[in-house]
This record gives sequence, C-alpha cells and structure tokens, in this order.
Amino acid sequence: MTHEVNIKYVEKLHPVFTKPKRIKIIVGGRGSTKSTGIADYVLSDMSTGALWCCARENQNSIEESVHRTMLDEIDRLGFQGFTDTKSYIAHESGGRNFYRGLSRNITSLKSTLSGVDGLWIEEGEDISANTLRVLTASVRLNAKDTEALLAGNKVTTLEEIDALLAEADIDFPEIIITMNRGRRDGAIAKQWLKRAEAELERTGYYEDDLIMVVELNYTDMPRSWFLASGMEQERLDDYDKMSRSQYDHKWHGKYLDEVENAIIKAEWVDACKDAHKLPHLKRAFEPHGVKIAAHDPFDDGGDAAAYSLRHGSIIRKVKRKSKGEIDECCDWATDNAKADGADVFRWDGDGMGTGLKRQVRDNLAGTRTSAEMFKGSLSGKAQDNAKRLYMKPENGRDENPASYADTFLNNRAQYYTELANRCYNTYRCVVRGEYVNPDEMISFDTDGIESWDALRTQLCSIPKHPGNRNGLIQILGKSEMKRLKIASPNEADAVMMTLPAPSPKDEDDWNTPLEQDIQGIV
Repeated sequence: MTHEVNIKYVEKLHPVFTKPKRIKIIVGGRGSTKSTGIADYVLSDMSTGALWCCARENQNSIEESVHRTMLDEIDRLGFQGFTDTKSYIAHESGGRNFYRGLSRNITSLKSTLSGVDGLWIEEGEDISANTLRVLTASVRLNAKDTEALLAGNKVTTLEEIDALLAEADIDFPEIIITMNRGRRDGAIAKQWLKRAEAELERTGYYEDDLIMVVELNYTDMPRSWFLASGMEQERLDDYDKMSRSQYDHKWHGKYLDEVENAIIKAEWVDACKDAHKLPHLKRAFEPHGVKIAAHDPFDDGGDAAAYSLRHGSIIRKVKRKSKGEIDECCDWATDNAKADGADVFRWDGDGMGTGLKRQVRDNLAGTRTSAEMFKGSLSGKAQDNAKRLYMKPENGRDENPASYADTFLNNRAQYYTELANRCYNTYRCVVRGEYVNPDEMISFDTDGIESWDALRTQLCSIPKHPGNRNGLIQILGKSEMKRLKIASPNEADAVMMTLPAPSPKDEDDWNTPLEQDIQGIV
C-alpha cells in the first residue's frame, strides 16, 4: 500500500514501504530491526484506517505477539491517536489490529482474514506447509469490496484489474513476513525463498510479479546504532563460542542446516565444496582407483531416490529422482552408472531395496559394472571390517585395541563416521592449512551435483544417537529422523554408500590408508 510515512527507516526497506506487492518478505539475522521497521509500517497504515492481522505460527497469549513492539514504537515515534486496549491497538481513524496464533486457528481464520488490509507474520520460519496453503488464499478483498471495485465492469486481465485499482486508489491486501531463514525445508523457504536466493546473495534484494524479498542484517544498520544497542558484545561472544553455522544463522540470517548432535558440521561441508579445484590441491585430488556408483531407492515414505558417483576422493555426481516407481528409479540409477563408466554399482538393500537384486543384475549384464548390495543395518560381527582395529594404537602397546565391531553399531554408523572424518580432514587442510593424506579427504564437485544446497542440508542433518546403551557409535535411523521432522537424507545416503571399498581387505591389516607424501602441496 503506497502512502506517506513520517518515520525514518533503513534504506533497504524503502521498496517495502513504498511499492505495492502482494507478498513482502524481510529475512535476516539478529539486530537488523526487521520487526521494528515493519511495526512502524503497520502502525502508519493503521493510522489511515487500515485493518491488520499480526500473527505467528504459535501464539498462546498477547505477551507472545508483537503487541509490545508496536506500543514501544508508538511511544518512540510520538504517534498520535492510538489507544491500547490490552488485546489490540486502535486508531482514531478507525484503523486497528488483532493478533492470532495460526497453528490453532488457521481454519477458523479463513473468513476473518478476508477483508483485512494486511497480514504481518512474525517468525515466518516457523510457518507450516498447511498454514501457508490455507493462509495465502484467505488474504483477499472481501465480496463487498470486490463488487464495489468492479462496479459492473467486466475484466479479463491483470492489467485491467491494475487499472481499476489505480483509479480507486487501493491495493490488494498484502502479506508481510519477517523471519530468519530457519531450515531449507521450511515452508516459506521452499515456496518463495528458493527462487530468490541467488539474487539475494548478489544484491540483497529480489522481486518478481508475486513476491519481494529484502535481506536485512545488523551490517545494514548504522554502525553507531548497533554499538549503542549493546548487542556488539553478544555478537563477538557468539563469534568466539558458536559453530560457524550457528553464528551465521543468528547474526546473518543464514539457513541453520545443522541439527542437534549432527555428526557432520556445516563448516566442514563448506570446506569440501570444490576443494579439488583449489590450485594448490589439484594434484593431491587427482582421482585414482575404481569408480563407485551408489543408489538409494525410494522408501515407502514417499521420499526421493538418489544416485551418487565417487572417483578417488571426489564425489563427481549426486542426482535425485522424485517421481516414478521403485523399479523405474532402479533403471534410472543403473543407466547413470553405465553412462558414467562405473566399475561398481551399489544400492541400499535394506527396506524396499532388498527386492532389486535380480533387476540390478539384469540391467548390468554384459557391462563392466559389478553389483553390490549395501546393508547399512548389518551390525556386530556381521558388519564390514568387524574384526579389524578401528584405530591403530599410537604407542603399539594397547592391550585391548577397539575393533570396528567394538566401536560402531552397524555399517551405517561406520561409513557415516568415515564420511564425517573425511569432511573434517578436508576442513583441516583447506581452512587450517594442515597436511592431510588426500585419501582421507573428500571433495564435492558442484558441476555434477544437481542441488548443492539440498545435499549440504542433508549432510549436516545426520544426528548421532545421543545414548547407545552399549556405548557404540550409532546414527539415528530414517524413521527416528522423520519423527524429529528431519527430511530423509537420500542424497547423503547415496554419497555415504560410495565409501565402502569394493572388495574386502585382509582382516589382519591396520585400517589406515597408504602413506602418500604430498608435503609442499598444501
């Protein structure tokens, strides 16, 4: 809604205040004054007689709403004509607001929201897919206003509607969302932010016919204001004590890809992105050995199928297939393996994949590619490398060195730990400049990865079991992850399944890579 405002606001918010758009999203981290700026905007509109709903996904009382923020801004800016009724704020022009928690009231809100001039959603990262689906269609002109706008005119195009709106000096109701990013699989992130991310990274602003997105962080504030706010000490303390993923989420509004107790940290994964392309590491990452392809089939939970290819320490390809039956996806994966010249094709034989053995054999008949079923559930002495020592004693005197069976619950835990160790080793090499054997590192080739963001999120969302009864390293299963609302890590699983060696090693050998002297490369 375009109107005169007698308040000061951060320059980046100028299009939000002055340009009509059905959906406006302000996204960023702590100390950016997102909520303060939009409170000023909403109050200014209310002073012209507008009706606003101020909402969030979960709200049990007025104290949990933006009520206090709006009252503080009325006082700070000296706005006149407002009355605090304790349950809403009214203006003498007839404008007012009301508050709602969306998760409990979304169905009943359908009729209530019809006819509002605007909806402000705070903490939009918490909005569920169901709320978003119902909400957006409910914010519209009511029947009376629509009839008055048309006044007998028959319109068939958006341009004709725009002309009528301009003549009547009104705009469609708008939805304003203030938020941090949360996770990439959040409803708003998937619905709207995904399309905007590249431009936001470049300019901090994105716009199309439907949405406007503004990236706003503490760095966009006047430096003197931020220092005077008292938050600089907190930011510096967080920088010192938080993981980079946690810090960037809190202060720069980045996606929080890590989950609690994640076995792989986001900064490790970031170091692995195209590490093999770094000039001083190209020779170290020169691929050697067999090419191993892996396929994670559809589960009965409706998730996607995935395919991955590793050559040496480089993950060359990661793909996903979201549609098709399990046999179609198997054909798709084996076709990829043959096209890529894979020496080994491995698929997840737990769950529904157990029935693919004949199909895989037939698909690969007459090719150079051999087939192996991967069983992540194999545990105890049945798991890979069960009797081998997990870590070689440094002094050679350990009378009770731990074997793989003494360390890991099953194959899944074993190979995800190897993947985590490889990511950490690459981080040590790339970020800290330490010498690391290239056979103990890993690099992700983004040229062959269909969605780096999706893979990164999955890799950082593999939680270690908080308390295995026998003290073994255990990874949460897919069913437990689903209960915690963590998306199925199909692409990450496909990457993990490329790590087992294609043939068993002597059980008496130490499980350490061959020594390679690359001193001077790093």
